[in-house]
Amino acid sequence: MRIVVYSAKPYDRQFLDAAAGPGMRIQYCEARLSLETAALAEGTDAICAFVNDDLSRPVLERLAEMGVRLVALRCAGFNQVDLAAAEKLGLTIARVPAYSPYAVAEHTMALILSLNRKIHRAYNRVREGNFALDGLLGFDLHGKTIGIVGTGKIGAIFARIAAGFGCRLIGHDLHTNPDCEALGMAYVTREELFRTSDILTLMCPLTPETRHLIRKETLPLLKKGVMLINTSRGAIIDTRAAITGLKDGRIGSLGIDVYEEEGDLFFEDLSNDVLRDDVFARLLTFPNVLVTGHQGFFTEEALKNIADTTIGNIESFISTGKALHSVSTGQLASPV
Repeated sequence: MRIVVYSAKPYDRQFLDAAAGPGMRIQYCEARLSLETAALAEGTDAICAFVNDDLSRPVLERLAEMGVRLVALRCAGFNQVDLAAAEKLGLTIARVPAYSPYAVAEHTMALILSLNRKIHRAYNRVREGNFALDGLLGFDLHGKTIGIVGTGKIGAIFARIAAGFGCRLIGHDLHTNPDCEALGMAYVTREELFRTSDILTLMCPLTPETRHLIRKETLPLLKKGVMLINTSRGAIIDTRAAITGLKDGRIGSLGIDVYEEEGDLFFEDLSNDVLRDDVFARLLTFPNVLVTGHQGFFTEEALKNIADTTIGNIESFISTGKALHSVSTGQLASPV
């Protein structure tokens, strides 16, 4: 089987080549999947796509016309895929449901610690010979209330990390997680979680119900000065609303590893280009905002697991006609 891998980086090649079987021919393509680049998959049985590739109906129709039968996502999220169109076209969509929940959970805590103790600002100061402490005041995490929206695998591991700091845990999800309850987590309504969380972490998938969970209408529900952390999907936060919250102090600090319009920014070196996204540029002007470029998943263990599962999906499809971890429209229900 010949597979075209879109949005391919050197690390994708390294780990996918190591996982691939001898009969698998992989063609790596740096370009993102779009209606224009879909033609690169001509004559292939399967493509491999990432979080910011375009898998809308027109692109899926083009792929199906060329004979593509499998779209293997090397990520857990599938909000970028028109699943209804895929089912109608007879395309199998597969994903990596879990790669390393520790990677994202640990990155979430890294953002919290860096924002709280101003590590990013202190680093730059010291390099310039400025050892003053003014403006670097933080707070003890011990005893603070951390609210977790989405208590699946990642949320549960993060809860364990937060419990180690002596934090009070509250959560909100459609289903309770016994592992979280064993840590002392209390499940509350979304409104109570917003109102009482000193630190609010978003760890839920993007669905129609969770899109813009943080928006103009919900900002007043947040505890004044809350630290808001998003390591799930960018569109869970309305960025313009977050800017409003930062300006009036409703949001005390913001840490994000994802951004609603990240498709034109993340995973690329744009250091020599003019930043054309005015909303993102405004976000970067705040001293109490910390942004990382969707690197929460980026550990050796996670990349190996992603490659192994992706190749496993492809090999299963070759031998049985079914992927190990296929996705359907039935999985679109909101967990929160």
